[in-house]
Amino acid sequence: MRAAPPARRPRPRRRRRRPRRAPRAPRSCSRRRRPPAAGARPPAALGPRPRAAERRRGGRPERARGPGAAGSCGRPRVAVGRGRAMAGKDGGDLRAARLWRDAALRARKLRGNLRQLTLGAEPPDSPDAPPLALPASLADVEVLNLGNNGLDEVPDGLGAALGSLRVLVLRRNRFARLPAAVAELGPRLTELDVSHNRLSALGAEAVSALRELRKLNLSHNQLPALPAQLGALAHLEELDVSFNRLAHLPDSLSCLLRLRTLDVDHNQLTAFPRQLLQLAALEELDVSSNRLRGLPEDISALRALKILWLSGAELGTLPSGFCELASLESLMLDNNGLRALPAQFSRLQRLKMLNLSSNLFEEFPAALLPLAGLEELYLSRNQLTSVPSLISGLGRLLTLWLDNNRIRYLPDSIVELTGLEELVLQGNQIAVLPDNFGQLSRVGLWKIKDNPLIQPPYEVCMKGIPYIAAYQKELAHSQPAVQPRLKLLLMGHKAAGKTLLRHCLTEERAEGNQGGGDKEKSSPPSAPSASKGIEVTSWTADASRGLRFIVYDLAGDESYEVIQPFFLSPGALYVLVVNLATYEPHRFPSTVGSFLHRVGARVPHAVVCIVGTHADLCAERELEEKCLDIHRQIALQEKHDAEGLSRLARVVDEALARDFELRSASPHAAYYGVSDKNLRRRKAHFQYLLNHRLQILSPVLPVSCRDPRQLQRLRDKLLSVAEHREIFPNLHRVLPRSWQVLEELHFQPPQAQRLWLSWWDSARLGLQAGLTEDRLQSALSYLHESGKLLYFEDSPALKEHVFHNLTRLIDILNVFFQRDPSLLLHKLLLGTSGEGEGEGEGSPLLAGPAPGQELLRATQLHHYVEGFLLHGLLPAHVIRLLLKPHIQAQQDLQLLLELLEKMGLCYCLNKPKGKPLNGSTVWYKFPCYVQNEVPHAEAWINGTNLAGQSFVAEQLQIEYSFPFTFPPGLFARYSVQINSHVVHRSDGKLQIFAYRGKVPVVVSYRPARGVLQPDTLSIASHASLPNIWTAWQAITPLVEELNVLLQEWPGLHYTVHILCSKCLKRGSPNPHAFPGELLSQPRPEGVAEIICPKNGSERVNVALVYPPTPTVISPCSKKNVGEKHRNQ
Repeated sequence: MRAAPPARRPRPRRRRRRPRRAPRAPRSCSRRRRPPAAGARPPAALGPRPRAAERRRGGRPERARGPGAAGSCGRPRVAVGRGRAMAGKDGGDLRAARLWRDAALRARKLRGNLRQLTLGAEPPDSPDAPPLALPASLADVEVLNLGNNGLDEVPDGLGAALGSLRVLVLRRNRFARLPAAVAELGPRLTELDVSHNRLSALGAEAVSALRELRKLNLSHNQLPALPAQLGALAHLEELDVSFNRLAHLPDSLSCLLRLRTLDVDHNQLTAFPRQLLQLAALEELDVSSNRLRGLPEDISALRALKILWLSGAELGTLPSGFCELASLESLMLDNNGLRALPAQFSRLQRLKMLNLSSNLFEEFPAALLPLAGLEELYLSRNQLTSVPSLISGLGRLLTLWLDNNRIRYLPDSIVELTGLEELVLQGNQIAVLPDNFGQLSRVGLWKIKDNPLIQPPYEVCMKGIPYIAAYQKELAHSQPAVQPRLKLLLMGHKAAGKTLLRHCLTEERAEGNQGGGDKEKSSPPSAPSASKGIEVTSWTADASRGLRFIVYDLAGDESYEVIQPFFLSPGALYVLVVNLATYEPHRFPSTVGSFLHRVGARVPHAVVCIVGTHADLCAERELEEKCLDIHRQIALQEKHDAEGLSRLARVVDEALARDFELRSASPHAAYYGVSDKNLRRRKAHFQYLLNHRLQILSPVLPVSCRDPRQLQRLRDKLLSVAEHREIFPNLHRVLPRSWQVLEELHFQPPQAQRLWLSWWDSARLGLQAGLTEDRLQSALSYLHESGKLLYFEDSPALKEHVFHNLTRLIDILNVFFQRDPSLLLHKLLLGTSGEGEGEGEGSPLLAGPAPGQELLRATQLHHYVEGFLLHGLLPAHVIRLLLKPHIQAQQDLQLLLELLEKMGLCYCLNKPKGKPLNGSTVWYKFPCYVQNEVPHAEAWINGTNLAGQSFVAEQLQIEYSFPFTFPPGLFARYSVQINSHVVHRSDGKLQIFAYRGKVPVVVSYRPARGVLQPDTLSIASHASLPNIWTAWQAITPLVEELNVLLQEWPGLHYTVHILCSKCLKRGSPNPHAFPGELLSQPRPEGVAEIICPKNGSERVNVALVYPPTPTVISPCSKKNVGEKHRNQ
C-alpha cells in the first residue's frame, strides 16, 4: 500500500566500503553500542561491537552456543572458549564433539583469549523450571553470562568459585538490588552488565568494591539516583545509565577522568549536568530525551567530544560555546525547537553527520554551507521553503533528507552532488526538477511522492533516477509537448443519472427526459436490454485551449465493484452523481458516504464534485433541503473520521511517551510490546490520513438535463476547477514530443483495431517516433504508469506484449461482469452460430451443430452460464465463445486470460505447467461470482479432523479490521492472489478453505454487522504447539500477499491484530487482540509466555504471538498490477 512519509528519525550509518571514515553514531531509536577510542583495545567485556551491517539492521554479534543453546528444554546452555567443554565429563559421539568444537571456535572469535561460559535453563516463566545449576569447576572462567534467566538471586557459592572472573553479565533478569556476589567479585571485575532488571538502588558497598571496573551498564532499570561512590571508579571508561528515573547526577561523577562514553538518555534531568564538564576525555555523550531546555556556555570544555546526542532535549537555541566542540563528528539535534544555528557553527569542520529534523527552521541554515566534510544531513519535518544554490559546496554529501518541508524548487546546482546515495524529498511542493537531474546516478534511496510534479511527470519520477535521466535525455532530443487532458470519472449509485449526464455534457445538448428514471444505456436491438457497463468518452471541453476530458462512466451496478477500483487514480476529477428525486437522508451512507470513503481510501486528497440530477422532479424547497442535507452529512462524516483518526494518533503519542520496557511489561498497555519504530510508522500513517482528506467542492450542484443553463453552469464549474495548476498539476505536464507521437501512433490504423501489439510492433512504432530501442522502454513505462496503455515489464508471460486498445479491454471486462443470465446465453449462442472452425480446446461447441443438436447445444450453454453465475467457473473454450468478436485467435485468448490473472480477476484451476493438456478442458474461476456462503470442508476449524476425531491444536489467526470502508472486490482479488500458495482449496462467498502443503488454512471475510462494527478479513491456521512453526509458515505468505494488495489503497485506515490462541480455544466471542505490529518484530529475548489481559491467569506461549521470523509489513519489493492500476 501507499504509505505516508515515514516519520522515523533518520539515523547515521556506517558504510563498510568506506573504512577511512570515522565511526558514526548508531541509530537513535534502538539501544546503542559505542565505538572505541582511536587506538584503544577492542572492548572485551560485553562481546565485540556489531559490524556496520549488523548495526544498520539492529543486529547483534552471534553468541557462541553449544548443543544446549537457548530453546533446548531442560538442558543448561553452555558456551565455551579455548576449545574446552565444560558441560560434562563424557565427550559424546562424533556429532556432539563437532558441535562443541564449533561452539569453541565461535567463542574464540568473540572473545580473544578469554574463557567464556553462558548458562541458562528452562524458560524463566516456565512453572517447572529447575534452579540454575553450575558446572563443577569454574576456576578458569573469565567471562560468565547469566542473562535471560529470570534470576532474582545468583546461585550460592558463585563468588568463591570464580577466582579468575573478569566479566559478569546479568542482563534481563529480575534483580531488585545488586547481588552480594558482585561485591565479592568486585576487585577482579572489569565489566559488569546488569541492564534490563528491576534495580531501584545500588548498594554503596557493592559499588565501592568495583574499583577495577572499566565498563558498567545499568540501563533499563528503575534507579532514581546514583551513589556518590560511583565517582571512585577511577578506571571506568564506559557508563550507561539510560532509561532510568534519574533527576540529577552525583557531583562525584566529575572524578571519572578516564570516562570516554556516557549514556544518560531517557531520564528525568531538567538541566545539563555541570559535573560532565570536567570529563575532558569524554568522546561520546547521549543526553537525549531529557528536558534540558538549554546548554551551558562552557560546554566547550568537552573538547574531546566526537559524538553528541541531544535529540528531544527541548532546546530552543545553542550557545556560542557549543561551536568550540571542534572534534565533533556526529551530532543529533532532532526533535527540538531550534529556529537558527549560531553563526560560528561553521567552525565544526570535522562534522560528518548532522541531524536537524523536526525543528522549526524556516530557512536553510547558512552556517552549514562551509562544512565541506559533511556526509549526512537530515532536515526533515521543518518549514524550509528553498534550498540555496551553494549546497553544491557540500561535495562529500552522501545522504540528504529534506522531506516534509515547504520547498517549491531545487537549485540547478544540486545535480553537482554526484556522490549522493540517499535523497528524500517527499512531502514538499516541488513541481519541476532541475535539468540534468539524472546525473545523480548513485542515488539508491529516492523518495519524491506527495509533490505536484509536472516536469518530469509524477509517473516518471516515481520510477526512479534512471527513468528521470531517460526522460530528460529524450526531452533534450525532441521538442517538448504539453497535453492538456484530464481524466473525469462519473460515479454513483445505480439509476443516479450518470449516463444521461455524460451525454448532455459531452454533446452539449439536452437529451431525453429524465422523468422516467435513469436510462443507463441504450441497448442493441438484437440483444436483451441491459447496461453496457463501464464506458469511455473523449470530450473536448475547450477547443480554443485544446483542453480535453477523458470521461469514464462507471457503472453503478454492484457486479462491477471488483473492477471499478482499477479506474480510480490520482490526478483525476471525480463527479459523484446523486439522484435528488429519490434521495432521502437515511440513504446518505449508500448513495454518498460509501463512495466518498471508497475514493478517499484509493486516492487520498482527490478532488470530488457532488452533482444532483433530476432536479426538475423536485420542488424548489425540496431541492434546497436535500442539497443542504447532503452537505451537512458530508461535513459530519468528515468530522467523525478526522476526530477518530486524531484520537488514534493521540493513543500512539501516549504509547511513545512511555518507555518501551514499561510498555512491554504490561499486556494491558496500548500497543503492548510494539517497538518505537513501528509506533512512529503508525503515527506517520495517521498523520498522512489527516493531512490528505478529500477535497470536496461545495455546494452540491443541482442539474436538470432539460435546463441548458444548469448544464452550462456545470461545464463552467468543471473547467474552472481543471484550470487550477495547484489542484491538477498533471494537466500541465511536459512530455518529450517523441513520447506523445509514440502514443498517437499506437492509436492509428491499422494497429488501432488490434487488441494487443507485440513488443517488436511497438518498437517499430518507436522508430517512427524517433525512439531507438534503448529509449523505448522508458516511453512505454511512462505510458503504462499514466494509464494510456498496459505494459507489464515485470511479468514473464506479458512483458513481450503491449495492450494499447484499452477501449476493447474495457468492453471485454464489461462482458465478464454482466450478471444477466439471458444476456450471457445470448452472447454464447451468437458465438457458436455459423462457427465451424473447430479451433480451441477441441470442444464440440465450436464445431458446426449437426441437425437436431441446437437444443442440446443451448442446454449445454445454459449449464455453463449457471455454473458461472453460481460458482464462477468457466472453461476456456466457453470464454472464447463469450468474447467473440473481441478475440480472433487462440493467442488472443491466452494473453487475455493471463492479463485477467495479473489483474487478480480469475485464476486457472488446472493450468498445465508444460505442454497443453491432451484433450482436457482448462477451467478458470472468477471468485467474485461464487455464491455458496460456506466452503464444503470446514471440520478443521472446529478442532476435528476429517474423520471426526478431536485433536489438540493451537490456532493462529491474523485479523484485519476496516472501520471506515472495506475495499470493494478485495476479497475476490485476494482469493486470486493466494492461489499460487495453496492447494486443495474450497471456495465460498465469504470463506476459503485450503492447504499449504499439509497444513490447513482458512481465509474469512465478515461484513460489518452494524454501523459501529468494522468489516474484518482473517487468515488462520492451526498446529500442535511443538509444530506451530508450520502454521506460521503456512499463513505468512498469505499475510504478505494481503499487505501487497492493501498498498493499492494508501488512504485506507485498517488495523491488524493477532488473536489470542487461548481465547480462541475457549471459544470466546471476543478474543483478546495483540497488536499486529508484533508480526514485524523479533521475539523478545528471555520471554517464553505472555499474559492474556482477558484472563490474568491465562498465559500464551510467545510462539503463538510472534512468528519465528518477522514478516514483511512494510512495502514489498514485489510488483503487481495494483501498483500500476492507473490503467486509464
